[in-house]
Amino acid sequence: QALGVRFFDKEGIEIPPYMNNATIEKVGRWDLGQLVDLMDLGKLVHIKTFTQAFSNTPSEKFLLMILCSQAKLENDQKGINVKRGIRAKCEMGWRPGIAPLGYMNRAFGGVKDIIVDPDRAPLVQEMFQQVATEGHSGRMIKRWLDSSGFTTRQNKSITISLIYLMLRNPFYYGQFKFPTTSDIWYQGKHTPLISKDLFDQVQKQLKTHPQAPWGSKKIIYKGLFKCGSCGVKMIGEEKYRKRKYNPPNHHVYYHCARQMGQCREPYIEEKKLEKQVLRYINFLSIAHQKELQLSKTLKASISTYRSVRDEILYEQDVFPEDKPLNIVDFARYIFYSGSLEEKRDLIMSLDKQLYIKNGYVSANMG
Repeated sequence: QALGVRFFDKEGIEIPPYMNNATIEKVGRWDLGQLVDLMDLGKLVHIKTFTQAFSNTPSEKFLLMILCSQAKLENDQKGINVKRGIRAKCEMGWRPGIAPLGYMNRAFGGVKDIIVDPDRAPLVQEMFQQVATEGHSGRMIKRWLDSSGFTTRQNKSITISLIYLMLRNPFYYGQFKFPTTSDIWYQGKHTPLISKDLFDQVQKQLKTHPQAPWGSKKIIYKGLFKCGSCGVKMIGEEKYRKRKYNPPNHHVYYHCARQMGQCREPYIEEKKLEKQVLRYINFLSIAHQKELQLSKTLKASISTYRSVRDEILYEQDVFPEDKPLNIVDFARYIFYSGSLEEKRDLIMSLDKQLYIKNGYVSANMG
C-alpha cells in the first residue's frame, strides 16, 4: 500500500498485500525489482496475467524477470528508433511537429511535408515588415491582425505572447533547431516567408526593451489597492515611451484587473497615485490621526528623517521644537527617497483597504 499498488480478487474485493495465500489478478505499474523482493519476503505469493501465472519459485521468478526485461528492451528500442526517425526527418529538412502559423502540414502520397498557408502567410510577412521598419509593438500588431481577420488554427484570436514567439522563430527565414532547447541547427526545405536580414532587423527591434526575467519587475504597490468601481484588485504594468534622441521614459500604471468583466476604471500613473495617497494621509492627519499606526521599519525611517530635518532647520536658524513634525511631509519624503519596503509599509500602516475610483484614493468603494 505504501508503494501505491492495490490487489483485487476475482470478485473485485481489495486484498491486503500481507495475505500470503492471495491470488493477484491485477498489478499496476510496478518496478520489477520490488516485485521479486516481495516474493522473496513471502509477501507476494502468486502473480497472474491474462496469459501466464508466476508462483514464488526460482524458475518462475527467473522467467518473470526475463519476460519483463524483454518488454523493457523492446520499449527502449522503440524509443531509439523514434529518435532516429525524427533525426533523419530533420536532416532531410522537414521540421517534426505542427508547422508554425503561416505554414501548413501536408501529407500526400505517403510523404509528409510543410507548405505555405495561402491565407495566413501574407499577413505573417507583413507583420515582420511592420516590426522591422515601423517599430510596431506586439499590442499594435495584435490589433492589426485582429482587424485583418487573422486567427489561430482553433479559430481564436492570436495572443500577444504567440506574436512574440512567431517574431523570434527562425523557421520563417528557412532554418530551425530541434529540439528547440538544443544548439543543433537544420536547413529547412520549406519555402521561407522572410529573409535573414529582415529577421535580424526584427530581433534588433525586439531587443530595444528586452523582457525582464520572471519575478524581477518591481511593482511597488502590487496588491495594495482595489478598484473602486468593481472591487477587483488593481494591478501594475510597466510602460516605456520612446523618445527621438534620449532613452525611453519609464512609467508604471495601475489599472483594474477586470476579472468581473469590462470595467471602465481608467489607468492611473504611479506618481499621480502617490499624490492621491498623500492627499488621503493629509485628510487622516486632520480628521483621524489615531488611525495612523507606524511599523518598525517606518519608525526607524522617521527617526532618520527627523535627524536630517532638524539639521536643515538649524542651518536655517529655526528651532525644530518650533516646527512640529508633519506626517504628510514624512510621507512625501518616503515616496521621494524611501525604499520599496518603506513605501509599502506606509500604505499598510493606514490599516484600511484603499480603493481607486476615477483617479482618487479613498477607504470606501464607489
